[in-house]
Amino acid sequence: MSVLVFVEADNGAIKKSSFEAVTCGAKLGDVTAVAMGDINAGELEALGKYGAKKVLHAADSRLNDGVIAATALLVAEAAKKEGAQTVLMARSSLVDAVAARVAVKLNVPVASNVVELPDTSAGFKVKRGVFTGKAFAEVSIPGDSRVITLAKNAVAPEEVGGTAAVEAFEVNFSDADFGVKRTSVHKQEGDILLPEADLVVSAGRGLKGPENWGMIEELAKTLGAATACSKPVSDMDWRPHHEHVGQTGIKVSPNLYIAVGISGAIQHLAGVSSSRVIVAINKDPEAPFFKAADYGVVGDAFDVVPKLIEALKASN
Repeated sequence: MSVLVFVEADNGAIKKSSFEAVTCGAKLGDVTAVAMGDINAGELEALGKYGAKKVLHAADSRLNDGVIAATALLVAEAAKKEGAQTVLMARSSLVDAVAARVAVKLNVPVASNVVELPDTSAGFKVKRGVFTGKAFAEVSIPGDSRVITLAKNAVAPEEVGGTAAVEAFEVNFSDADFGVKRTSVHKQEGDILLPEADLVVSAGRGLKGPENWGMIEELAKTLGAATACSKPVSDMDWRPHHEHVGQTGIKVSPNLYIAVGISGAIQHLAGVSSSRVIVAINKDPEAPFFKAADYGVVGDAFDVVPKLIEALKASN
């Protein structure tokens, strides 16, 4: 099977979710990756380690802005060039807007939010996360070609030790393809950006006030994690709004999500349910979060968190 994987980069570095997509694609067939904008040469070559046979690189700096129309045209033209049967993209705010446009340009079906490796034993079947992660749907995609988007953490990135040839790729864009121009970007501050974090320490009203957040920050620093919070906490200005995770905030998919003093409302769980491992710390044994967590600690955060920090520092 011929597979085209669209990869995204941030400040010249390819995102982890794109390496996950390349790994997934390599398990389906022969992978060609398509990348755009300013990306470090070493990053492009690294795609070969995850199974890409070839990399098409459109080094047009206008593509750095992630313009939807131009990106959709780029991916569609690359798919046509390679005769791709499957176009695979890791979910992101850009991909969520681009995937359907690519499917229309190629006149093929599209399935979004795929949560595990597709089943190709009889046709092409995928398992999708639906209802904001509260349920799954198994879908059979008819035909020989399709577009699918992959949820974060659906497939772990896996190095296979190959090499990829990097080729320049040009598309005849029109001015209309860049009709929307990004004029400024205001990024979240901090060493670890929440949407891309592998580890997240989050807290809620169980912390009782913003003055108690020091131990959460210390736990996060000890783990090398990003910090987050529940919606009530950001609404009360205990923490900045860019740390709010949940259905109405940032949706995260870290390998480890630690929830401290958060009850586990449906809206919050909708934004964190795709985390690989969830640990809940709450003094209320009936807190709904315990039903969603892989591990739970029933106890007062002011007792548990300092001991956890102490144990982690001792283990280091």
